[in-house]
Amino acid sequence: METRTFRSARTCAETERGAIAHKVPVSSAKVIPAAAVGRKATGQRSSLKEFAPASKAAPRAASLTPRALPTNHVEVVEDVIVQEASPAPAKIDRRGQVADMETILKERDACGVGFIASLKNVASHTIVQQALTALGCMEHRGACSADNDSGDGAGLMVQVPWKLLKKETPTLNETTTGVGMIFMPNDDALEIQCKSIFEEVAASEGLKVAGMWEGKEGQVGDELERELFILRKLVEKKKTEVLNADVASDFYVCTLSNRTMVYKGMLRSVVVGAYFKDLQDPDFETPFAIYHRRFSTNTTPKWPLAQPMRFLGHNGEINTLQGNLNWVASREHELEHPIWKGREEELTPLCDAAESDSANLDHVAELLVRTGFEAPESLMLLIPEAYRNHPDLEKTYPEVTEFYEFYEGLQEGWDGPALIVFSDGKRVGARLDRNGLRPARFWRTSDDIIYVASEVGVLGDVITNAENIVAKGRLGPGQMIVADISEGTFMENSEVSRSIAQKNPYKEWVKNSIRPLKALSAPDIPDAPIMQSSDLIKMQCATGMGAEDAQMIVEAMAQTGVEPTYCMGDDIPLAVLSSKNHVLYNYFKQRFAQVTNPAIDPLREGLVMSLETRLGGRGNLLMPSANAYTQVLLKSPILLESEMAAIQKDTILKSKTFQVDFEAGTEGSLEASLRKLCADVEADVKAGCQCVVLSDKQEKMDSGKPPIPMLLAVGAVHHHLIKTGLRSDTSIVADTVSCFSTHHAAMLIGYGAHAICPHLAYETCRQWRMSPRTQSLVRSGKVPDVSVVNAQKNFKKSTEKGILKILSKMGISLLQCYHGAQIFEAYGLGNDVVDLCFKGSVSRIGGMTLQDLQAETEGTWAKGFPEKPMTKLEDFGFIQSRAKGEYHTNNQTMAKLLHKSVGMGNGSGKDSDAYKAYMKHFEDSPVAVLRDCLEFKSDRKPISIDEVEGADKIMSRFCTGGMSLGAISRETHETIAIAVNRIGGKSNSGEGGEDPSRWVHMSDVDAEGKSSSVPYLRGLQNGDIATSRIKQVASGRFGVTPQFLVNADQLEIKVAQGAKPGEGGQLPGPKVSPYIADLRRSKPGVPLISPPPHHDIYSIEDLSQLIYDLHMINPNAKVSVKLVSEAGIGVIASGVAKANADVIQVSGHDGGTGASPISSIKHAGGPMEMGLAEVHQVLVKNELRERVVVRVDGGVRNGRDILMGAALGADEYGFGTVAMIATGCIMARVCHTNNCPVGVASQKEELRARFPGAPADLVNFFHFVAEEVREELAALGYKSMDEFIGRADLLKQRDLDQHVRKTKNLDLSFLTTFAGPSGKSSDRIKQVTHTNGPCLDDRILADPEIVDAIKNEKMVSKSYEIINVDRAALGRVAGQIAMQHGDKGFAGTLKLSLSGSGGQSFGAFCIQGMEVKLVGEANDYVGKSMGGGEIVIVPPPNSGFKPEAASLVGNTCLYGATGGQVFINGRAGERFAVRNSMCETVVEGTGDHCCEYMTGGVVVALGSVGRNVAAGMTGGLGYFYDGEGDFCDKVNAEIVAVQRVSTDAGATQLKRLVMAHVEKTGSPKGTALLANWDVELSKFWQLVPPAEKNTPEVNPMVAATEPMVAVSA
Repeated sequence: METRTFRSARTCAETERGAIAHKVPVSSAKVIPAAAVGRKATGQRSSLKEFAPASKAAPRAASLTPRALPTNHVEVVEDVIVQEASPAPAKIDRRGQVADMETILKERDACGVGFIASLKNVASHTIVQQALTALGCMEHRGACSADNDSGDGAGLMVQVPWKLLKKETPTLNETTTGVGMIFMPNDDALEIQCKSIFEEVAASEGLKVAGMWEGKEGQVGDELERELFILRKLVEKKKTEVLNADVASDFYVCTLSNRTMVYKGMLRSVVVGAYFKDLQDPDFETPFAIYHRRFSTNTTPKWPLAQPMRFLGHNGEINTLQGNLNWVASREHELEHPIWKGREEELTPLCDAAESDSANLDHVAELLVRTGFEAPESLMLLIPEAYRNHPDLEKTYPEVTEFYEFYEGLQEGWDGPALIVFSDGKRVGARLDRNGLRPARFWRTSDDIIYVASEVGVLGDVITNAENIVAKGRLGPGQMIVADISEGTFMENSEVSRSIAQKNPYKEWVKNSIRPLKALSAPDIPDAPIMQSSDLIKMQCATGMGAEDAQMIVEAMAQTGVEPTYCMGDDIPLAVLSSKNHVLYNYFKQRFAQVTNPAIDPLREGLVMSLETRLGGRGNLLMPSANAYTQVLLKSPILLESEMAAIQKDTILKSKTFQVDFEAGTEGSLEASLRKLCADVEADVKAGCQCVVLSDKQEKMDSGKPPIPMLLAVGAVHHHLIKTGLRSDTSIVADTVSCFSTHHAAMLIGYGAHAICPHLAYETCRQWRMSPRTQSLVRSGKVPDVSVVNAQKNFKKSTEKGILKILSKMGISLLQCYHGAQIFEAYGLGNDVVDLCFKGSVSRIGGMTLQDLQAETEGTWAKGFPEKPMTKLEDFGFIQSRAKGEYHTNNQTMAKLLHKSVGMGNGSGKDSDAYKAYMKHFEDSPVAVLRDCLEFKSDRKPISIDEVEGADKIMSRFCTGGMSLGAISRETHETIAIAVNRIGGKSNSGEGGEDPSRWVHMSDVDAEGKSSSVPYLRGLQNGDIATSRIKQVASGRFGVTPQFLVNADQLEIKVAQGAKPGEGGQLPGPKVSPYIADLRRSKPGVPLISPPPHHDIYSIEDLSQLIYDLHMINPNAKVSVKLVSEAGIGVIASGVAKANADVIQVSGHDGGTGASPISSIKHAGGPMEMGLAEVHQVLVKNELRERVVVRVDGGVRNGRDILMGAALGADEYGFGTVAMIATGCIMARVCHTNNCPVGVASQKEELRARFPGAPADLVNFFHFVAEEVREELAALGYKSMDEFIGRADLLKQRDLDQHVRKTKNLDLSFLTTFAGPSGKSSDRIKQVTHTNGPCLDDRILADPEIVDAIKNEKMVSKSYEIINVDRAALGRVAGQIAMQHGDKGFAGTLKLSLSGSGGQSFGAFCIQGMEVKLVGEANDYVGKSMGGGEIVIVPPPNSGFKPEAASLVGNTCLYGATGGQVFINGRAGERFAVRNSMCETVVEGTGDHCCEYMTGGVVVALGSVGRNVAAGMTGGLGYFYDGEGDFCDKVNAEIVAVQRVSTDAGATQLKRLVMAHVEKTGSPKGTALLANWDVELSKFWQLVPPAEKNTPEVNPMVAATEPMVAVSA
C-alpha cells in the first residue's frame, strides 16, 4: 500500500520518492502548436518520455499558442498532413436527450482546491511557484491509480503568460490573440486528423491559422472570448460527427481564450511543475493562479476530467446531476440572446452525462459568463445561498433575497457539497455551497495578495510570514469572495451579494412574475367525509391500498403528524419476485448518499431546506427581465383539494386536465393510452398550456377503465416533453388516488410532477377520524382527539417532512433540485417501461414489460368490483407477518426450527436432523431475494467431503452485523460476542461503545457455566471473552474513546446502514438506561439520534482522512468501511480502496434490528447481491481487488447464502437477524418498543431476565452452516473457499416462470458475470494492516524520553515544528497512552509544544495527561474524539490581525469529544463541538451549527456565532457572549432554553473558563471581558437543554454545592 510523506522545515512540495521520479500516464506526451509553419522537430519528445511509461495510453497535450514556442517548451511539427477520415459515425439527434444514470455513476470525485491572486494585478512568477507549492501540500486530498503512483489529476489555471510568449513573438497583439491548450489522441495519425478538424473549423470561422489565431477584425475582450467559445463548441460538434467516441473523448480543448490558460493532466500534485516546462520558466508570469488536486473514485480517470476546467475548479459533488442535465437538455434549444446573433444552436448540446459533474457545471456557468453575466452572478444563481431564515443576511444584505427568488423561476439549483474556485480572467473568486460542506479558508497579506485554499498551511509559512498576514477568514455556507484583479478590489460575501442584487430591480420583477397560491384560492379543508364508506373501500382496494397502508401509514400520519416507525428490516420478496400484486412504486428503491457526498440533516439543519416549487413556464434564462415568466409559487408540493381545484381553473396558467386511464382487457392498450396522452399534452403545451393536470379521479368507478398508474403517466409525459423540447414551457400536477406514502410522493416529484393532490389519502384520513372505532378510542383516551381538519393537516405535514427526509438522504436541500432528478433505481422493470417513462434510470435486471404492468394494474383494479360487498381492506402482510399475507423469510416457523436445531438454552441438545428440516424449509419457501433465482453449476466432478477444508477455516470468515448495545440487550450482545470469539470469527460492537470489562478473558466460570462477573449470562467457559473484535465508529461517535479504539482488532466506519441508508441511527429514550447512557456519555431516558452524515465525511477525501485517523491511533487495527448496496457502489468502493481502507463491507437493504421509518425500511437501498457483484467486478477491473477484503451481509441465513456470497466475490460473511434468532429471538417484531418478550431487544430488567440463549447455541448454528458449506463445496468439486470465491461463472439463472409469473423477463447476467482472476482470498485476509507511512508521531514516539514518560507516568516537555500534511498529529501518541493506561489512568504529563500549521484532525484522540500547545493555526477536526488532556491554539505572536476576528481552526472541531479542555484564541468554523460529550472549551467565535447534537460538556464563545446554534443539543451547557444583541435569533430553540446566567454557580463556571482561556492563550478579548466582568457577564446567554435544567449552574432553586467541572455524567 502506498505511503506518502511530506517533510521539511517549511514546505511539503516533495515526497520521499521525489517530484521527478514519477510515472505519468501520458505516453509520448507532446506539447505542440495546432499548426506551425517552417520549424523542424526538436527532439523534446524524448525528454518528456522520462515521465511517461509506454504502457499507458492517454491523450497528448497540445498547447495552441500564437507562435512557434522555444525549443525548451514545445515540439514543433514541420507541416500538417490531413489524413483521410475514417467513416463518419451516424449523426445522433441530441435534442432532448436525457442523462443516463449508468453513465453518471461511472465517475465520482473530490479534491483540494485554492487560488492565489494579486489585487494589484501584478503578474509574477512567484505566484506560479506558490501555487505549485500549495498544490503539492494538498497531495493527500488527491489519489493515485492502482499503481499507487499515477495521479488522478492536478492542474493550474493562470492568466495567459504573455511575457513568455512575447519572447519568441515580440509583435504579438495581446488584445486580438487567443491561446489554447489541447489534448490529442496518443496516435500520430489520429493527432493529424484532430488537428485538421480544428483547422477546418477555424477556417470556417474566418480565423487564420499560421502559428497563431488571428481574430476577426475588431474583435477584442469579451467579443473575442465569445468567438473563441463558438470555435471550441464547433470543434466539439465536428469531432463528434467525424471521430469514434473513444477517440473523440481524447481530443479535448482544455482552454481556448484570450485571458486564461489551463495546465493539467493525470498527474500527482508535485509533478505538475516538472512536467509542464513552461511553468519552470521565470518569464512565466501571472497575476493569479487557481490550483486543483483531484481524487477520483475510478482508477482509470480521464485526462479531460482533471481540473481546473475552463471557468472553475470544483471540490465536491453535485447530487442533483441527472436532474440538472435533463433540465438543461429540455430547455437548451429555447435559450437565446442577441449577443449570439442567432447562433445559439451551434452551442448545443451544452452538457454531456459522460463528463463529470464539475465539467457540466462548468459548461453552464461558462455559457452564462460568455452571454454577459458576471462571473459571481452566474454562480450565485446556479448554487444559491440558503437565504431563508438567515439573520445575518436579513441584517446586512436583504436585497439579495429577491435576486434568488427571481432566478428560482428560471434555473433550478445545482445542489450538493461544493467549493468552487473560478475565474473569467478578470476576477478570481470562490463560492461555497449552501450547507458549507467543504472547507474553505482565506487570508490576505500586506502586499495585497489573496490566498484561498481547502487547507491552511499549504505554503508552510504561517510562522515566518506571520507579520505580513493582515486578515484570516473562512467561507461560510453559501458565501462567496471575489478578487477583482482588473479593479484592484476584494469583496467578501455581503458586498458581492449586494452588488449583484442591485444590478436589476429584482423586487419589482418578483412582484410582477410570481403569484402566491393563496391568490388563486384560500385553502378550504373539508370537515367531513366526501365519499360513502363503501365507495371508499372499493377505491382503496382498486388502487392497491391495503390494510397496512391505511392503518400503519395514512391513519398513523393523520393521528401523529409524523412518519411511522417499525423494526426488523425488510424480509419480504422484492416486488418482481412476489406472487402478489404490487403498486408500481414498489419496483423502485430510493438512492442515497454515501462516501462521495453526505446526507444532510432534515431534523437539525432544516433551515437550509425548502419544499417550495413553482407552476408555470420557466422562461429564457439568458434574458432575465420583468416579463420573463408568470408563475404560481407553492410553499409545498402537497396540495389540498381546494388548491387543486383552483389550479385547474386558473386562466393565466391555462391549466388543462387530462384523464389518465386505459381500456381493460385490450392487449397493448396501456402503452397506446400513454402515447396518446403524451401527444395530447404536447399539443396543448404548444397551444400555451402552462400547467398540465394529470388526473385519475373517477366520479363513478368504471370497471373497464382502470387508471394508468400515475407514476407511469407522470414519467411518460415528463420525458416526452423533454424529448420535444417543451418541458420548461409547462408544469405537471398529479391529482391522484395512488399517492398515500412519502415514497409515492417523492417518486412522483422525482419523475417530473411539480405538485400532487393525494385526494384518496385525504378521504382516508376523514373517514378514519369519523369512524365509530376511532371515536371510541378517542373517548377512551387511547388515541388523541384530532379533528377531521387536523387529521388531514397532519397527513400533509408528515408527508412533507417525509419528502424532506428522502431529499436529505441524497444530500439535496431544495425540492426544486430534486424535482425531475430521478434519484431512484428500478428493480424488476423492463427496457420498454424504462425507455418510455423513466428514461435514464438504472434498471439492471430487466423484468416487467408494459403489458405485464397492464395485467397487474387490471388485476388490482378488479379488486374494487367484488361480488360481495367489502367491509375491510385486504391485509397484504407487506410490513407485518400475516398467516395469509406476503411471505417473510424471518418467520416463526423458521425460528422454531432453528431453535430446535441448536438446542436453545444450553447447546447440549443440538439436532442435525432439525437443521436439515431448517434447510428444507428454505428449499420449499417462495423465492424472496435475487440469489433465490440462481443455482450452482460446476466445471468439476464431486469430491469427498474429507478433501474440503475444515469447518474451522470456514467459520473464521464469519462475522456478525453491527447490532448496537442499546438496540439489543446486554445479554444478547455479549452472548453473540462470546460465541463468535469461540469460533475465531469477528463480532461487531455496533454503535455506542463497549464496556472495558468485556476485554478480559473469563477465569471464574463454575461447573454450571456461570460467572460472578457476568451473572446474567449462562453456558460460559473459562477463557471466554466478550470483546467485539470489530468496534464501530458511527456518525454519533457514541462511546468512541481512545481506549475503545486501541482495543479493537478492526475498526468499522459505518457510512450507511441497511435499514435506513442516508439516515442516522436512533435509540428511543426508554432504551437509554443508565448503563447505556454511561457507555454513550449521554443522559438516561433521553432519545439518542445520530447525525445522518458523519460530520467528518463529506467526500471521499474526508473518508480517507478518517481512515488515516484510525490507522494513526491504532496502527494494528484494520479499518473497514460499511456501505449499503445501490447502483454505483462499485465506483464508491474503488474510492474507498484508494482511500486506504483494509476491508469493505457491503450490506443489503433488508437488514436492521432497531427503529426505522417504514418508508426507509421498505424503499431505500438495494439487494445485497447487486451491490456485492458490482463491488467485486469494479475492484477487479480497477486492479484494486487484492488490496481489500470484501465482507457481505444482508439476510444471510444458511450455507447456501454463504456460497452465493462467495461466488459473487465476498471473502467474509456477516450474520445479523439470524444470529439473534439463534440466541432466542422469536420474531415478535417489537424491537423499537423496548418490549421484546424474551429480552433479546429490550433494556427492561424484567424482560432481560427472560433471555434464553447461551453462546453454544450460536456456535452450534455456525457449525451447521459451515458443514453445509463443506457439503456443497464437495458436491461442486471444490476443496476450499479460496478456490470458489469470485467464481460467479458457477452460477446460473433458474427458470422461475412456474413459481412467479413476473420473473419471465428477468435477466440476472449481471450477477453471473465472471470478473476475472482476483487473487487468493485467504492472502487478502492475512495481509498486514495498511499503513499511513512515516509520520510526525512516529518521530515523537522514537524519543526515549517520551517512551519513558508514557510507560512510567513521568513529566516531559518537547517542542516540534508542524506542517499541514502532518495529519492526525499526536493521535498515535494518545493511542500509546490509552493502550498502557486506559482513558483515565495516566498520571504523567506530556507537554508538547508545536509551531506551524496543524493538519486535519490535529490533536485527535487527545487523552488525559497530554498538554498540547500549537502556535500557528489548524485545519478541520481539531480535537476529534479527544478523551481528555488539554489543547491550546494561539496565532503567532507577531501576527498582523486581531485573533478574535481571525479563523484559526477549521470545521467540525471536538467532534465526539468525551473529555478534556480546549482553548482557541481565534474563531472556529462550522459545527463546532458537534456531538461533544464532556469536553470544556472556550473559543472566540464560531460558524453555523455550534453545539449541534451536544450531549455534555461546556462551550463558551466570546464572539459572534452563526445560525442554528444548539440544534439537537440534549446535554451540556453553552455560554455565548452577545455583543451585537442578535444571538437569540440564531438559536435553534426546539430543545434548549435560552436564558441569562442566573446562578452563582453558572457565573463561577463561566468565569473560571474565561480566566483559564486568558491564562493559556493571552486572549485580548477575554482580558477585556474580565476587566469589566460585572457588566460583561450580563451580555452572556446560557443555553440549557432539559436534562440540565435542575443543575446548580442553571437553576437558582437548586443549592450549589460546588462548581460543575463536567456537565455530563
